[in-house]
Order: sequence, then structure tokens, then C-alpha cells
Amino acid sequence: MIRIGPREISVPFRPIPIEVPKGMKLNEFFNSPENLADLIQNNGLLSNKEDLVLYRKAIGHSNEFDCSVIYNTSQSVLNPLGRPVRRTQLPDNVKNMWNRMNQIIIDFMLQHYPDPNKHLVLAGEASLDATWPIASSGVPSIRMLHNHFIVFDKIQLKNAKLADVNNPNLTDGGQHSLFATYMQTVYVEFLSSLDLEILNPISSEFASLELTGYPQGLPSWRVSGGVESLKNINFWKEYDLVLKGFLDFYRTFFAQVSSINSGVPKNAYFPKQIEKILLFNNCFLSAAKKVRDKCISDARYATSIRWQPAFKQLLYRNDRGALIVTISQNSIGNAITELLGVVVNRTPDAKAYENSEPQLIEKLLKLRKRLVDAYLGHGIQTKHWNQ
Repeated sequence: MIRIGPREISVPFRPIPIEVPKGMKLNEFFNSPENLADLIQNNGLLSNKEDLVLYRKAIGHSNEFDCSVIYNTSQSVLNPLGRPVRRTQLPDNVKNMWNRMNQIIIDFMLQHYPDPNKHLVLAGEASLDATWPIASSGVPSIRMLHNHFIVFDKIQLKNAKLADVNNPNLTDGGQHSLFATYMQTVYVEFLSSLDLEILNPISSEFASLELTGYPQGLPSWRVSGGVESLKNINFWKEYDLVLKGFLDFYRTFFAQVSSINSGVPKNAYFPKQIEKILLFNNCFLSAAKKVRDKCISDARYATSIRWQPAFKQLLYRNDRGALIVTISQNSIGNAITELLGVVVNRTPDAKAYENSEPQLIEKLLKLRKRLVDAYLGHGIQTKHWNQ
């Protein structure tokens, strides 16, 4: 009998020979231009004039297939808090290139891993906004927009041990989520009000993976037309609408927490839906009051609040082979894989990593060639591969 529940796996990596300057924390150094230069020199696969870089994840989630595209503004914007961290902040020419790269990479993964019973295929991004408490030193991760492209072997997941369901990083259900705990119904209602044609709302049962039972209780949409729809610019516009809807919900809620009866936030994407659905919903407003009251009386709780938008948005293939879009707040966890119930422990083990490195690099170089042929950039030469 198959055990249903989140899985915990260990993924070996080759330790990175980087010396962090004395007195700096890891997350502070990871945001420096020096570290980003190292990322490109040692793991960069492709770059283009729009500053989009495809790179191998040196400390990744999976050694089956794992890479990222980052909007590398580390040289042009030295202030980490001033860098673009989500798609809605991209210039039009960069966004067009970003969407095309995403479409080709996802298509590549689905072609090389065609069986949904054998592999879990996912792509998505986590918000890197100024979400950490002001009093905390450093920032949580590399503060630039980047997308993850990951494939997991389902046999490995099936044989993995069950993860602790109380792990606070498993933020996709109702266990630790502020929204799902108090406002799941209004949250789903608000996001379901978006004007979408390619993305069709589906039930949690259809969206969840049989092996892990995740994601849980989140608004989810099926991509009508499957992978072919990713070649349609309207799909990417709808993908952005989902993000914009989430941002409106988050901003409206914490505006209420900050200031009673604050009304519709300035520059809201969907002001009519905010007024009609959110600001006239007793559960939404009473939840904001609970958070506000606790902030006033509990100093530790107040300083832990992330006041700015923080999200995980994911496109993945479910057990039936359908492409699913979902989005969640990123209020506790940091790893995007946990949205699907996969907890990854990275373990330093150079020998174990090198056993899987050749086949991983082979696929990444094939992907790079496809992107170069599509006029999306030029190859980068490193000590691990020739240009």
C-alpha cells in the first residue's frame, strides 16, 4: 500500500569553494555582485543582452534535472532591495524574452520526461520581495527574479521517508497558512473571480499529487490545451493575472492589519473585486483584526510579520498528465518544492554528486542549444563545459 504524505529526500552536492568574508552572513554574501559573478563563471550556461542567465543549480533540489533562469541585475542595481524580484516588475522586452525561455525549458522537460507516472516535472518562482522583518539582518535569498526548473524521479519519492507534516516549511496546506487557516473560502473566491480563459479553475482533489497529497486547499487552475498553450502569449498574460490577484489580496489584507478601514490599496490591479469581495467579507476583516490585535500585544509576533508580498507560484504536471498552475503565500517556508510536498535536504558529498553530474550536464547542454537556436542568448564557457 502506497503511503500518502509529504516526502523528505537527500540530494548530494559538491561543496562550493567560496570563502565568505569574515563578519558576513551567508545570505548577505549571496546577494553580493561578487557571488553572482561566481555563479555565472562556475555554473552559467547561457546569457543574453537582456541580462537573463540560465545556470546550473550548484546546490540544487534534484540531480535528475535542475536549473534556473535569473534576471541578473547585480551589476546594474547594487541595492539588493531595489532589484526586480517578480515578473510584474520586468520591462516589456525582458518579459517577452523571459516568457519564451520559460516556454522552451518547460517544453524540453516534458519531452525528455513524458511519463507522469515516472517523473514529477515542475517550474516556478518564489517571491524575493522585502518580506523579512526590518530588524533581521540580511535577506532570505538571492534578491533577484529567478525561476526554478526541476524534475524528480517518482521512484525516489515513493521510497523516501515521510516528512514531518508539522514541518513549518510545508506551507501549502491549511496547517501553517494564515490565509488558509482564517480565509480559505474568500481567498479562493477572490482568485476565482479573475477573467481567465486558458486557465480553468479545478478542485483540490484534481490538483493534488497522489503520492504526497499536496498541494492542499489552494486555488488551482488547469492549463487548457496543455503544453501547446504555453506557446500562446495569452497564457503568460493569464499566469501574470494570477500573480496580480495574489498581490492584491496580500496587500489588501495587510493594509487592514496596519490601518483599520484602510480601503482599496493604491495601484491595485483589481479594485472592483477588492471592494466587492474582500472589503465586504466578515471573515477577511475579522482575520485582519486578529492579526492586528496580536501585533499590538505581542512584540515577537509583530516583528515576524512580512508586510510585503511574498509568494510561490508554480506550474507542474499532475498524475494525469495535466499542467496545473497554483499559487501560495510564502510566509514561512523558502523552498518551492515544498508546495508539492517534497522536502529536500542538501548534503555535501562531492563523490555522490559527481556520479550524476555527467548526465545532468548533458541534458542542460542540450537545453542550452535549443535556447541558442531560438535566438535567446549565447553559451557561457566554464571549467565544467566548453562554450
